[in-house]
Amino acid sequence: MRPKELLELISKGESSTLEFKRKISSYEKIAKEIAAFANTIGGYLLVGVDDNGYIIGVRSEKSIQEQIETACEFYIDPPVIPHIEIEELYGRDVVVCYIRESEHKPHVVFNQDNEKNKPVVYIRVGEKCLVASKEMKRVLAATNADSKPLRIIIGDKEKRLFQYLEMHERATVKDFARLVNISNRRAERLMVRLVKAGVLQIHIDTAHDYFTLIEKID
Repeated sequence: MRPKELLELISKGESSTLEFKRKISSYEKIAKEIAAFANTIGGYLLVGVDDNGYIIGVRSEKSIQEQIETACEFYIDPPVIPHIEIEELYGRDVVVCYIRESEHKPHVVFNQDNEKNKPVVYIRVGEKCLVASKEMKRVLAATNADSKPLRIIIGDKEKRLFQYLEMHERATVKDFARLVNISNRRAERLMVRLVKAGVLQIHIDTAHDYFTLIEKID
């Protein structure tokens, strides 16, 4: 990436595909940001840039690169391969790390701060890195490029869901489960299959995820 292109990128501010970091404070934190990009649509991680876009640079670009590579290889599963460049802006070095959208989702992060040391799945939503719900984790796994082809049959339950969505515009797993009198687990599986089939879209909410139609069903 050329310096002019990098400056233009920084001028846009943080977003769903761009994160600024003054420095790397821990492997876990940087692994979380990287995994979130890989689990969503990819993006750029810039180290040596303040939250307001001010260029502060890094002391050792080699050290930062090693930290990123270590986080990608040992703190994320499956590992992520970063594309790293060093660019000089105003006499200061900025580490540019590009993460592609993965074809092997979901990537989990091992966090030593977690008492049970359970792996966590993160996604990128706007400027934030959020923990993925169980529904979203299923969607990530179902929409992989190497996932099995899906054959879907539209039955009475699905038709009732479509009617509900046409009236209310959105529905949660619990809404669907109550509507057709099935378990939350079964409702979740059916909705995830509809996402994979390109019929529903999942949306992230601070309280719970919800689904909407993305095409009209006759």
